[in-house]
Amino acid sequence: MKKLAFIGLGNMGRAIASGIVKSGAVAAENVYGYAPHWDKLEAYARETGIRPCRSALEAVAQADTVLIAVKPYVIEGVLSELKDALKGKALLSVALGYDYDRLSALLDESTRIQFIMPNTPAMVGAGVLLFEQKNSLEDKERAQILSVFAALGAVKELPSHLMGVGGAISGCGPAFCALVIEALADAGVKYGLPRDAAYLLASQTLAGTGRMQIETGMHPGAIKDGVCSPAGTTIRGVEALERAGLRAAMLDAVQAVMEKKA
Repeated sequence: MKKLAFIGLGNMGRAIASGIVKSGAVAAENVYGYAPHWDKLEAYARETGIRPCRSALEAVAQADTVLIAVKPYVIEGVLSELKDALKGKALLSVALGYDYDRLSALLDESTRIQFIMPNTPAMVGAGVLLFEQKNSLEDKERAQILSVFAALGAVKELPSHLMGVGGAISGCGPAFCALVIEALADAGVKYGLPRDAAYLLASQTLAGTGRMQIETGMHPGAIKDGVCSPAGTTIRGVEALERAGLRAAMLDAVQAVMEKKA
């Protein structure tokens, strides 16, 4: 992957592009972008150093690898316009619901395809990037792409039938985690913490706990038990969360996402 083109630079497209440029995985001058609002695209290009393009066809023509990050309801129209231009190139797609089989039905057989489900923390190098195992990239090419995306966070390969629930956890999860951060910070403000301090404490505590679990492999229950002293204060808080149905709420949230996808 020498030159990379982005078709669509909304929240997710910008998160990935910014993460790749910041990490140095691809030099900014080798990243091309197209988005329908030229003024916003030009401002983003000035900020990041990528090259703005006036059309999707122009962007695709400059690159050997194309990442499409448009809304699912427009992807078929976009790919119809780009089908010929994408011949012989690698296409990475983050459009929800368009896995390898759906994409391959829309493209020439010479287009090499990889479906990816990222999340927004990729912008700061702390994302989750789910790669569908079914793909048509060349082995060496795929290894390079996996390496590039590893600069954005944790890369995980999943079989096609598990991409949906994987995306429910990692793709929707930042919103769920943000609610937890906001609620925990509100509790701190209630008892006198300044708002900025409350957000810092809540966010870093959530981030640090996640990192500790990943790096140590500890069961989440063991992490919880390590903080809960007998007859102590933390176990009282845990009891309150259990009574309030925190676990059931998380299960219900993922179920709601999966029912929508179905």
